[in-house]
Amino acid sequence: MASRLINLPSSFKKIVVKKLTTNFAEATEIITAQMPNPKAGEVIIKSKYMGVNATDINITKGRYFVGSKPPFDCGLEVVGEVAALGSEVQNLTIGQPVAYIGIGAYSEYLCVPSKMVWPIPDVKPEFLAMLVSGRTALIGLDKSGFIKKNDRVLITAAAGGAGLFAVQYAKTANCHVIGTCSSDEKVELLKKLGCDRVINYKKEDLKQVLKEEYPNGIDVIWETIGGDIFETCLENLAIRGRLIIVGYISNYKPEEGIKPSNLSMLPQKLLMTSGSVSGFLLTHFVEEFPYYHAKLLGMYEKDRIKILMDRGDKTSEGQFKGLESVTRAVEYLHGGTSIGKVYVEI
Repeated sequence: MASRLINLPSSFKKIVVKKLTTNFAEATEIITAQMPNPKAGEVIIKSKYMGVNATDINITKGRYFVGSKPPFDCGLEVVGEVAALGSEVQNLTIGQPVAYIGIGAYSEYLCVPSKMVWPIPDVKPEFLAMLVSGRTALIGLDKSGFIKKNDRVLITAAAGGAGLFAVQYAKTANCHVIGTCSSDEKVELLKKLGCDRVINYKKEDLKQVLKEEYPNGIDVIWETIGGDIFETCLENLAIRGRLIIVGYISNYKPEEGIKPSNLSMLPQKLLMTSGSVSGFLLTHFVEEFPYYHAKLLGMYEKDRIKILMDRGDKTSEGQFKGLESVTRAVEYLHGGTSIGKVYVEI
């Protein structure tokens, strides 16, 4: 059976990594590539919205692909529509709204296996947020945090893309939710979303607040910052508490990566609290994707979860549009002022 195509350009633009560094601008360049002809089981997606993730600079540094050599593609998630179908693809149609999660998303067109493509109701940026941020929050809290009713749950970087999902999901589980953030605007937003206690770490001392207001510790900690914040969280873990390491963004930018820290007392701390510390990387839970894809769509359609998107409207140079704005969007995310899921429109 021949490939099924619509009118496609002969070439397209995409971002590739040319140098291994955490400086996204230095690491990447926009190149022109020839439009491929999809093989059996493949789909070509015409991109509309691309998700920006903190870990993009881990990818450009080569931390995800040990021994990898440039050039290679980057970008993790995209929402668009089916532009072409290879043979043997029966579950998708031309023009259908779809989402894709996988390396190479910073591209005007993508040719990918159809089994990695997710049908969505419409080509809207909100569905983009569900791919990495939404799945990370829900799967992480369920499968690593084992959240349950009345748990005290601390979400670091609570106003970020994944943080906002984590706050709202923990509230649906009837947990007491504490969120950390960096501005009064974010404080108000988190309160509106049901956060029981919001800590602006630029005005309050996290260590002091946890010690005074939560003397029995925290049951579940969603940790994305690393460094001193991680150590503070560890010190405030409750009996049988679960600390989930979802990221360590404070150590992403430095070229040398994670700075050494003194965790010599970790075994004793965990033993005396029957606590646990576990890492969570979304790609290790692929088998959970179908269930949580449907769950997120259902929660959004029933208005049980609100999705906030940030296209850089408040930046001095305006909205993030086109591949040329991806570098600015990555820098914006790491600047700490974004609220919700940062994305770029093509």
